[in-house]
Amino acid sequence: MNMAKYSSAENLLPTLPCACASLRRAARAVTRLYDKELSGTGLELAQYTLMMALESAEELNQAKLAGVLLLDQTTLTRTLAGLLKKGLVEARPGEDRRERHFRLSALGRRKYKEVLPLWEKAQSRLEKTLPTRVWDQMTGLLDEVAKAAAKV
Repeated sequence: MNMAKYSSAENLLPTLPCACASLRRAARAVTRLYDKELSGTGLELAQYTLMMALESAEELNQAKLAGVLLLDQTTLTRTLAGLLKKGLVEARPGEDRRERHFRLSALGRRKYKEVLPLWEKAQSRLEKTLPTRVWDQMTGLLDEVAKAAAKV
């Protein structure tokens, strides 16, 4: 595959022979779009996604949070550390001394609501670039792919 003519995302992107490479490329492009909208908030998409999970569940232990987002412990710990340092997430010990439960702090809930319109703008921008049928298929397919890969 001659990659020389594909120097930017504005050019036609070649089909990659690897499912993982294609998904990662798409994820990088989408992440850039969301991070651009969230710039100036002090949050990156990875942090806001974690906050979304906590907002939805109210409280999760580290294992369940990692499972919901399919994150490895190192990535989860690093992302949580930034949110804990900013006071956006609170931790409390679990029944087992190794277990910790996480939830949004009052400041975190306010920040979540403050940033939500920017996240919605990014979501809307992406959704508008795709036909409705493709958007619906994509969201369903990505869930199926994540579930299938998690089983392997």
